Amino acid sequence: MDRNELIEQNLRLVHACAHRFEGKGIEYDDLYSAGCVGLIKAADRFDRNKGFRFSTYAVPVILGEIKQLFRSGGSVKVSRSLQELSLRAQKLCESYRAEHDGEIAITDLAEQLGVDVYQAAQALSVSKAVLSLSGEEESGGVDVPVPSPEEKLTERLSLREVINALSDDERMLIIQRYYRHKTQQQTADTLGTTQVQISRREKKILLKMRAMLM
Repeated sequence: MDRNELIEQNLRLVHACAHRFEGKGIEYDDLYSAGCVGLIKAADRFDRNKGFRFSTYAVPVILGEIKQLFRSGGSVKVSRSLQELSLRAQKLCESYRAEHDGEIAITDLAEQLGVDVYQAAQALSVSKAVLSLSGEEESGGVDVPVPSPEEKLTERLSLREVINALSDDERMLIIQRYYRHKTQQQTADTLGTTQVQISRREKKILLKMRAMLM
């Protein structure tokens, strides 16, 4: 799988992360654009040889970019060159939209601008243009309000990424307690330990998961 495919196939991670900050003072378009920048950074830095899943690596990077948006007050310092690139990107988006009645893929936009995908995403973040990274309808447009069933799905995706990042022992405990609905004593019997140990470990794991989701 090449870089662009890796980005396009993991758009759900951006939506999952962006929805968690929706309604907290920054427009969803801006949250999504910042998340896209994080996804692209993750794709560029990801090392398959370390044995981690891409999604496990990407989620903290995406969240970091979104949180940076809040730390900067919802705005970023924009250089003159980026402003000019943003204007060009916006014109290309409008032209494509008028001609094709749809959104241009960010990979195609980057090619037309003569820049890489990361720079194209930055330009869109500045212009606040609503753009689909894949240019396909099923990837989900950010200009359409998301119904509550999809919000629940994105929350589940975020939780799944965190659970996948746990160690095997930690993951097994959480599965026994919260997916198979076993008591602490039943979980202890299954894992060959005591109820007291399960209680202590469970508290630590939940704190760890909470920190990863923040």
